[in-house]
Amino acid sequence: MLPHQLELLSPARDADIGIEAVNHGADAVYIGGPSFGARTSADNPVKEIARLVKHAHRFGSRIFTTMNTILRDDELEPARKLAWQLYDAGVDALIIQDMGLLEIDLPPIQLHASTQTDIRTPEKARFLQDVGLSQIVLARELTLQQIADIRAATDPERCTLEFFIHGALCVAYSGQCFISHAHTGRSANRGDCSQACRLPYEVKDNLGRIVAHDKHVLSMKDNNQSDNLRALIDAGARSFKIEGRYKDMAYVKNITAHYRVLFDEILEERPELARASSGECTFSFRPDPDQNFNREFTDYFVQGRKEDIGAFDTPKNPGRPIGYVTKVGANFVELETDDPATVIHNGDGLCYLDLQKELTGLQINRAEPLPASHPLPLGEGRGEGSSKHWRVYPKDAMDSFKDLRKGVQVNRNRDMDWVRGLEKKSAERRIGAWLKLDETPVGLSLTVTDEDGHSATATLPCTLEPAKDPAQADARLRDNLSRLGETIFQPIDVALNLSGPRFVPASLLNPLRREAIEALEAARAAAWTRLPRAKPVEPAVSYPEDTLSYLANVFNHKARDFYAKHGVKVIAAAYESHEEAGEVSLMITKHCVRFSLSLCPKQAKGVTGVQGTVKAEPMMLINGHETLTLRFDCKPCEMHVVGKMRPSVLKAGQTSPLKFYRTRPGQASPV
Repeated sequence: MLPHQLELLSPARDADIGIEAVNHGADAVYIGGPSFGARTSADNPVKEIARLVKHAHRFGSRIFTTMNTILRDDELEPARKLAWQLYDAGVDALIIQDMGLLEIDLPPIQLHASTQTDIRTPEKARFLQDVGLSQIVLARELTLQQIADIRAATDPERCTLEFFIHGALCVAYSGQCFISHAHTGRSANRGDCSQACRLPYEVKDNLGRIVAHDKHVLSMKDNNQSDNLRALIDAGARSFKIEGRYKDMAYVKNITAHYRVLFDEILEERPELARASSGECTFSFRPDPDQNFNREFTDYFVQGRKEDIGAFDTPKNPGRPIGYVTKVGANFVELETDDPATVIHNGDGLCYLDLQKELTGLQINRAEPLPASHPLPLGEGRGEGSSKHWRVYPKDAMDSFKDLRKGVQVNRNRDMDWVRGLEKKSAERRIGAWLKLDETPVGLSLTVTDEDGHSATATLPCTLEPAKDPAQADARLRDNLSRLGETIFQPIDVALNLSGPRFVPASLLNPLRREAIEALEAARAAAWTRLPRAKPVEPAVSYPEDTLSYLANVFNHKARDFYAKHGVKVIAAAYESHEEAGEVSLMITKHCVRFSLSLCPKQAKGVTGVQGTVKAEPMMLINGHETLTLRFDCKPCEMHVVGKMRPSVLKAGQTSPLKFYRTRPGQASPV
């Protein structure tokens, strides 16, 4: 990707969703292959990825495939074979975490650094650039200044900075969470996270006092950088990533379209920038991130630390407020909406908070408008019979709705009208083209040139006749040639170079137009070039540190050899190797429970009567029989969630035992 281009990067659970991501404006799509993709339920056959590649390349969009799990020694050869299969399928880049892949025979395909590589510093970013990674996704926790510092330390001609702009947030630094493996044996670094961060916990201080009860204190709101796009561009980001390889079609359509609109506005403002693919999108709906599942939104740390980043009350979708309960009947609920224009539909999802602040869902079986207390004039709101009052019949029995009563605020978290709208065709993506019809000694030729400069010509041997209606002849020819129908092109202009008004029957002009358009598509396909594989710097650069703990996720001997080649002297095996049997940091996060509960020593500075009395003492997180310790490292402003592996998980062992250096070696050869 060129340094002046902006790339909107969308997720795809499968090829059909990926195709719609492209149709709704994605410049690139990332998708999991049949294995090693860090999402155990989002695998796709290579044949399906090839189908997506073919569609994406028509618009100049790229396809990136995830191979971002850490690999055992016995998985390196299957991974190598898969990489070649993906290369042959036309995939443009592989997204990787395991550096062992750089030590095996991969195809000449571009490599991108996964978020799992935990890129937070200029030194780490520069190193990954210098060993041959062409695009690196930065940690979600970075500020604008930190992103700018990384951009200053790297070369925009050699390495693109990628940043997450939307979707669910992992509370831990990516690649630095081992709670799932410690408690269940399911490794997040191998694509099988149990999501312990979304559980409710009791929080106790160092004296055993309960600070919070049944709060989801590790659950973050969802990421939304809509308001920060210009600042992120100025800081040096060029690829903008939407999270969501588990998300459904409606989510990908809506969120891709939302950011396509925002980026197109920016490109209009800043002609020095360009999009990374071709074509303009039109939508049959108004994109709106609030319509999809979300835990409310935060821009996280981009603009600095903020207090309100957690979804502590519930990890569910709270939806949008639409009104309140006016009556609870034997099998129905009556509501008054805040806005008379609000229409409640059969199948909508509603929710409310019970007295314990737990979110309770209510799915509507049937919804009926009631006569309005104050009818609106005809033509306003919903028109005749418009009312703010509704009676809804829930799908479930009324006694299942705890604390549902008059006066309770009701939110809508599923709008069936919206859902049905996105189940249909909802976008058109077209590439602009100029058409030129020339008269030749033997008939006609039609040349079509697209906005990227590709061109193709079709010829029609025929005898031309003067038009019987000269005043309308040119307009009819232009109208016919402009009918590009279901092709991917739209006419910018139609030029006629004829010796005079001519009559050309549609039976001749239609096949001429089709032949020219088919030839243009073929010319675009023939001109397609792969992204180049970056060459590592020679001689081999040194890794920023000479000691690696289990946090480096080294799980095979090729990865160990990679780091040794780059100057690392002490290399511990990954946590999944089960060499760390005692208490260790199972999660490292920028989120701080003390700060969120207003118990941070830095917050207490300058507060009369409080300063000096609040200390960053450890806390405990308790969920059932599981207890974790929170330790606070105030200098970098980070929190460590400390615990140890369950005996049952440790006893189960792992299938690829590793023995690397755990202490600094002498002159002996590494094992």
